[in-house]
Amino acid sequence: MIPYDLKKLRAFVFDVDGVLSPNMVPIDADGAPARMANVKDGYAMQLAVKHGYKLCILTGADTESVRRRYSLLGIQDIFLKAGNKLPIFEQWVADNGLEFEQVAYCGDDVPDILCMRRAGLSIAPADASTDAKEAAKYVSPIAGGHGIARDLIEETMRAQGQWLHVDTAYGW
Repeated sequence: MIPYDLKKLRAFVFDVDGVLSPNMVPIDADGAPARMANVKDGYAMQLAVKHGYKLCILTGADTESVRRRYSLLGIQDIFLKAGNKLPIFEQWVADNGLEFEQVAYCGDDVPDILCMRRAGLSIAPADASTDAKEAAKYVSPIAGGHGIARDLIEETMRAQGQWLHVDTAYGW
């Protein structure tokens, strides 16, 4: 159970490596990283978009496959090559007319900590760095890449009476 009033949440921000994908990234023969994506995370993310939640991908990664993957789920706000995430995060919150208490931020390492401290709800995967875990209001029992987005979104939508309550929930 996430120790936060999930009825407040209107938005979710996710790092990629170590959160939406495992913290081990295979490298192909050309030296390019290949990321895995959890399909249950994907289902929950596209459903949240359909229900009007704001979703954002905020990552230091510079891989177009990341943009393609999450844009196919309906996510419009995808920030790649984010070296300093806090100014991007703060601007995104302002641009979307949100209050920080309405935003959950899920991160796993040092570059995420300032955003985690700013968000209403900060979450770290079970295998996050010690520093990220200390910054988190909730440390999930789920490791990065193994359904942490699904867990957060499903719990939030259930708390708000939005999980599987319309026909659009049963398709992609």
